[in-house]
Amino acid sequence: MENDYLIRQKPFRALLVFALPMILGNLFQQTYTLMDSAIVGRYVGEQALAAVGASYALTNIFICIAIGGGIGASVAVSRYFGSKEFPRMKLAVYTACLAFLGVSILLGGFGLALSRQIMEVLQTPADVLDMAVDYLNIYFAGLPFLFLYNVFSSMFNALGKSRIPLYFLIFSSVFNVVLDIVLVTKANMGVTGVAWATLIAQGISAVLSFLVLLRELKRFPSGKTGIFSHTELLQMTRIALPSILQQSTVSIGMMLVQSVINSFGSEALAGFSAAMRVESICIVPMAAFGNALSSYTAQNLGAGQEERVVKGYHATNLMVLCSAVLICVCVELLERPLVALFLGADGTETAFSVGEGYLTFMGWFFCFIGFKMAVDGLLRGAGDMKMFTVANLVNLSIRVIVAVTMAPRFGIFMVWCAVPIGWFCNWLISFLEYRTGKWRRKQPAVSQ
Repeated sequence: MENDYLIRQKPFRALLVFALPMILGNLFQQTYTLMDSAIVGRYVGEQALAAVGASYALTNIFICIAIGGGIGASVAVSRYFGSKEFPRMKLAVYTACLAFLGVSILLGGFGLALSRQIMEVLQTPADVLDMAVDYLNIYFAGLPFLFLYNVFSSMFNALGKSRIPLYFLIFSSVFNVVLDIVLVTKANMGVTGVAWATLIAQGISAVLSFLVLLRELKRFPSGKTGIFSHTELLQMTRIALPSILQQSTVSIGMMLVQSVINSFGSEALAGFSAAMRVESICIVPMAAFGNALSSYTAQNLGAGQEERVVKGYHATNLMVLCSAVLICVCVELLERPLVALFLGADGTETAFSVGEGYLTFMGWFFCFIGFKMAVDGLLRGAGDMKMFTVANLVNLSIRVIVAVTMAPRFGIFMVWCAVPIGWFCNWLISFLEYRTGKWRRKQPAVSQ
């Protein structure tokens, strides 16, 4: 079968071939928020950038819920694919899609009802509060499209078809950019324009992805399994919930410390928002390598090839190290132009100072999150979720405690310091769990 290369080819080559489309796809996915920020920052103003930035940590949590849940569900699909249990594989796909549709509708309704209250609790500056709420309301209305598109992408990845989500992301990203420009610069819709552009682009992508996924599934034999299984849902949930936590740790931490950033004013918030956009690009390859290793681990354990998992882990760490060096060089040499992409030439000195300060500090530590995501990906793919969950909770706790207790006393720089400390502790706990070898015996159970 043409898409079983994760269990046949040399580990480094197989992982690289699988991860590259994911990296490119995630980079294109980042253009949604990147272009939202760049266009409103340049054509509407610094306050508009701050408004989008105030919403960023919260909206990113929902993105991470969708991605993390999709990855967790894809572990079961990958296991069935590796063991050639195709009817159960298709049942798992249908169950995941229906479950995420329901969850997205509930979360979207929750967000629409409480968007202003959430922004007020996060101490969003008064001069950007209304714009931030308008942006969020449109975002929450399109949440089902976001969730379904991401779960469809995870299903394609589980089937070894990581190029298909890339093609849809290229299409939707380009379409989103065009709509951003038209709605903001021509229709003068401001912050709401970029929100509508994202909703429309994601909606079209979700529908097209669904149609192609149905076509792909027709290639596999079917059985009398129906389209929904509580047993499959429980199995996927056991992996999906810790996976959601792992994917959301950074964003949950940023939301919880958002009030700390907000207390420094809208100028500091604008600079920090610009830096966070750059950081979101920097961690794309790290996340892709970890997610690739997750599918790789699940497929190879399903095929009974444990030693290939170890070799794949070593190959992933090598890719992480090379990427971290390249990212560090780029960030340290280009921090001001990178921040200026979002602030423009008229950005205040405070905004530039905050943005550049964060980037030049963080540039040296992206290897930490890469190593963390690699070992987390292996544990997730094997279904070894206990210490995986503990590690990510420790990461989250460190970020929140240090930022909330230290930043008000010693300055915004303490928010920066908390990030690599949390990443390193997360990696250490997960790596020690990997070294025990328990992951070899904690493969997700196959339902009977």
